[in-house]
Amino acid sequence: MNMKHDFTPETLGNIVYIRPVAVDSLPKDVREQAPGIATLYAVHGPDGERLALVRERDMAFVLARQNDLAPVSVH
Repeated sequence: MNMKHDFTPETLGNIVYIRPVAVDSLPKDVREQAPGIATLYAVHGPDGERLALVRERDMAFVLARQNDLAPVSVH
């Protein structure tokens, strides 16, 4: 995804990070809710707190933007 991001002072406080997470590294109760899925995508706040887990990378970006957050991919 080759997109320009607006890193103005107003958006810097709203940045969240999107990264893939191996389902087998998650707690058992979460793994049980994702049968047959190898990877989920996490939305993390600037302090590293996991805010959400979603099935698709695109959905993580949509979720962030719907909440007035500026998503950035972490590899």
